[in-house]
Amino acid sequence: MSEYREASDDAAHPASYVGAPTAAPTGPSAVTPADATDAARLVSFGLQPKLLPARDAEYAELIRRHREDPPFARLTDAVAAGLGLIVLEVSPRAGMAVAAAEESVFAVRMGDYSRRAASDSSDRFLHGLAHLATAAMAFPRPEDLADDGYIGRITVNGVDGFVRQACRRLEERADEQGENTDPASDAPGLEAAWRVYIRRSATGATKDARRLAGSTTGIIGKAVAFLVDSGFLQRTGDDAGGTYRTTARYQLQVRDMAGSAAMAELLELGVVPVADASATLLAPDGTEDLDLVADAGLPFHS
Repeated sequence: MSEYREASDDAAHPASYVGAPTAAPTGPSAVTPADATDAARLVSFGLQPKLLPARDAEYAELIRRHREDPPFARLTDAVAAGLGLIVLEVSPRAGMAVAAAEESVFAVRMGDYSRRAASDSSDRFLHGLAHLATAAMAFPRPEDLADDGYIGRITVNGVDGFVRQACRRLEERADEQGENTDPASDAPGLEAAWRVYIRRSATGATKDARRLAGSTTGIIGKAVAFLVDSGFLQRTGDDAGGTYRTTARYQLQVRDMAGSAAMAELLELGVVPVADASATLLAPDGTEDLDLVADAGLPFHS
């Protein structure tokens, strides 16, 4: 046996031997099927919005690996990109937080959402406005979005009160400038939405005292229920039509979309949050007229 080893050591390099088997790639950059499986598994965890790493040991381990193993992180991000997902953050607090790109099969469109939520297509503006106002109230200042420890708190009635104050401010501007105060109900933009909103009952009522689905608080209620199901909000109580707190995932989602014209222009009205999760408006001087697009609801694609 020792003679065989000596003879082998003296032989030519194995690569020159046509019949020698090719060794599998080794080293830190090698990707194995098991790695691909783990990467896809981590992305699948990210698509379960209510699941947090603190509640699942496997999820927590894959989060740790993503943060400590750059090749695995690149592989996981590539898997997400192939599915049309944008990785917003991978951390113990948020898990693998992803947002769907516009072309992704996972993208939710405002039109699809509003058709499921309401039979009246003209309410599409109001559903978009409800989501936009919820995001603006939850994170009214840039520093709120920048602070990872910030937790926003909202109520259904607070969002409704905020939107109604914004509507009154827009109505005042229209009156001051002599604009048409009764445009077609299907006209695009926030100028049409506020006119519909201000005329809609805040609650309405059924015979058993439930709020009407088509009332403004009913529309906001559907919006926050969707956000709860999506892992963006957590319900904390029943006061003021329902009280909610934001999650890290929602902060990342709004942060990613805060540069949209709709979000920026709504915030220019001057949102002032108060301790009871309601809000008021301070209209700044010298602002331009608002012209928000109809499909500006977060977190949807138009």
